[in-house]
Amino acid sequence: MKSIKEIFRIGNGPSSSHTMGPKRAAELFAGKYPEAESYRVTLYGSLAATGRGHMTDVAIQRVLQPKAPVEMVWRADVTPSFHPNGMLFEAMRGGQPDGSWKVFSVGGGALADESGWTDGDSPDLYPLTTLNDIQAWCEREGCAFWEYVEKYEGADIWDYLSRVWSAMCESIERGLQNEGVLPGGLGVQRKAATYWVKSKGYTDAMRNRGSLYAYALAVSEENAAGGVIVTAPTCGSSGVLPAVLYHLKMTRNFMEIRLLRALATAGLFGNVVKTNASISGAEVGCQGEVGVACAMAAAAACQLFGGAPSQIEYAAEMALEHHLGLTCDPVCGLVQVPCIERNAIAAARAFDANIYASFSDGKHRVSFDRVVEAMRETGHDIPSLYKETAGGGLAKHYK
Repeated sequence: MKSIKEIFRIGNGPSSSHTMGPKRAAELFAGKYPEAESYRVTLYGSLAATGRGHMTDVAIQRVLQPKAPVEMVWRADVTPSFHPNGMLFEAMRGGQPDGSWKVFSVGGGALADESGWTDGDSPDLYPLTTLNDIQAWCEREGCAFWEYVEKYEGADIWDYLSRVWSAMCESIERGLQNEGVLPGGLGVQRKAATYWVKSKGYTDAMRNRGSLYAYALAVSEENAAGGVIVTAPTCGSSGVLPAVLYHLKMTRNFMEIRLLRALATAGLFGNVVKTNASISGAEVGCQGEVGVACAMAAAAACQLFGGAPSQIEYAAEMALEHHLGLTCDPVCGLVQVPCIERNAIAAARAFDANIYASFSDGKHRVSFDRVVEAMRETGHDIPSLYKETAGGGLAKHYK
């Protein structure tokens, strides 16, 4: 299992798989073929179906266009078997390909190709890859989940998570200040500032819930506008975890080190899902994005409130379980409707899962690992219309 740094990537939205990944692929290809007369980039499957709404072509052209002309080819009718987010980069000379690379954006900004290469070829850090085994280790050693992370990531993980946390806070604070219509043509108004102001007119529970919504909306709207956010585990689900942690910072005054430890635990849960299933909406639907983000946030919240490992696992299991089957059906291929709203609701659901698990003794019938496996199977059974192609669901019925 790789580093949790691959779960938390700082970059520009609106999509980790459709924007961040393709941009990185273009940078790598340009580095290998800097003298090309021109470039031809063919997008397949989900990348071609919703690439314009996700600004895939813009991200690629910003890298390649300064070096040579770029031709974009859209093949939504071809879905590669390796992964739905396929790209073929070709360096052209004399009208013929001088070099090519077929690569896939596999979720969370990560890349892979059919030869077995993955972006950065980072080493496996963790010997255990299931929550059952990790939890058993923690209970045997008397350690918390975050201590398991520190053991295998090393002490420098806290510097990295500190930068991640700063970027999360900054995205919330920018999002609360910015107003107006989001780009893309849907005419979606930013709502974070309004929700935050309105929340101040209520007391206790309503004020807390309103501000939580505002924080999630703030990040998601920044993402939709192409602003700098942190994948958690993806761009499309980047509002859930920051909203929960920022809300707890503002209302409970937790010390930063405890928030960073909660981030580490959240990253561990996301990492288990990425290793054993997928966090790609194009592969398993939105259950792999917002569902996993909700599980990560529930685990983080439960830890902050003093939950035992069994209660933390239960909170994450419940949060993911109740997102099973959630489709990815972005209207017009934009990360706006229903994506932004889903982040706010998932943040609230994460708190509900935490509270429910905290009332329990941590014992339950279905483990987190079983839910991850069910999510993987469900995702593969969902028709491609409902996996980030904008061909079904809300994307089909909203005009």
